[in-house]
Amino acid sequence: MVEPDAVSRLRVDKWLWYARVVKSRTLAASKVKSGKVRVNAERISSPSRAVGPGDVLTVTLDRQIKVLKIVECGTRRGPAPEAQKLYEDLSPPVPKADSTLRPAKQAAREEGAGRPTKKERRELSRFRSQAGEEF
Repeated sequence: MVEPDAVSRLRVDKWLWYARVVKSRTLAASKVKSGKVRVNAERISSPSRAVGPGDVLTVTLDRQIKVLKIVECGTRRGPAPEAQKLYEDLSPPVPKADSTLRPAKQAAREEGAGRPTKKERRELSRFRSQAGEEF
């Protein structure tokens, strides 16, 4: 059995899962295979690539890029506070939204202007069939 202190390197997909960067190991492996993970600024394509303390991972997520420096490898996928001790977040701060831009108006509909009732659909169907329209 391997002692917890003896683990000095770990598969990159396993580490991403341990650190709770992704929800599953399969998702971590697919991110690595699709080229969305870099180790020390080098794009990798194999989820079996070993990483260890001191390595810097750049991970492209859905709407953000995370830059994580590995502090330790870990031995399990524990709770979030434990996972946050595995890395140091070097990600650039998220830019704040420009306050001069106005947010787009949300679409509003008038009361009762929603979908037609069953009765209204039947009347519409009858009207269309009398007018000779095919829908």
